[in-house]
Amino acid sequence: AAMAAPRQLSRFWEWGKNIVCVGRNYADHAKEMQSALPSEPLLFLKPSTAYVPDGSAILMPPYSSNLHHELELGVVMGRRSRAVPEAAAMDYVAGYALCLDMTARDVQDECKKKGLPWTLAKSFTASCPVSAFVPKERIPDPHNLKLWLRVNGELRQEGETASMIFSIPYIISYVSKIMTLEEGDIILTGTPKGVGPVKENDEIQAGIHGVPKVSSATLPVRLQAW
Repeated sequence: AAMAAPRQLSRFWEWGKNIVCVGRNYADHAKEMQSALPSEPLLFLKPSTAYVPDGSAILMPPYSSNLHHELELGVVMGRRSRAVPEAAAMDYVAGYALCLDMTARDVQDECKKKGLPWTLAKSFTASCPVSAFVPKERIPDPHNLKLWLRVNGELRQEGETASMIFSIPYIISYVSKIMTLEEGDIILTGTPKGVGPVKENDEIQAGIHGVPKVSSATLPVRLQAW
């Protein structure tokens, strides 16, 4: 039998299992959502079928009429991580990707009112567009980045990872004490302010200032055919 092709981290979205997301990790976004600042990370999950590779279309869930973009730095894990101490956490990182946490805001508002989980609002097919993989060597300090997002050329989000409430090593350690993370898994570290709606045929572009090749994530938005 032919040997299975080796799994390449540069194509983590094809085989990585877990997408762990942190909500409210930037104070300015918590404020725009009229949410209290968290005392510990707020976590939710997306299925691996949420991945949309760079350049593919974002699919809109048919049950939402208010789909929002949320721009996030994704941290791709390089090895199995279980109860990792914060001081060693960065040794487990393979690299990064720019991610969109696409959110059905109208559905999320209903979930919040009813005290229900956010699964329908956050975890639908194609709710996690990702850029090309950026090896960790190309980003010496992930807490010193400026992320940007444009819709149809208009700047909507611009945020500095320096203003995260919980640092990346803290988040990795915290998550790994709840669930074992494996190679190829990704953690989305929260969105800065400026989230807003997108509609059919809008074009989203996102990038990281000073990191070329990541800014090539041009993602047309269109309706999901169910």
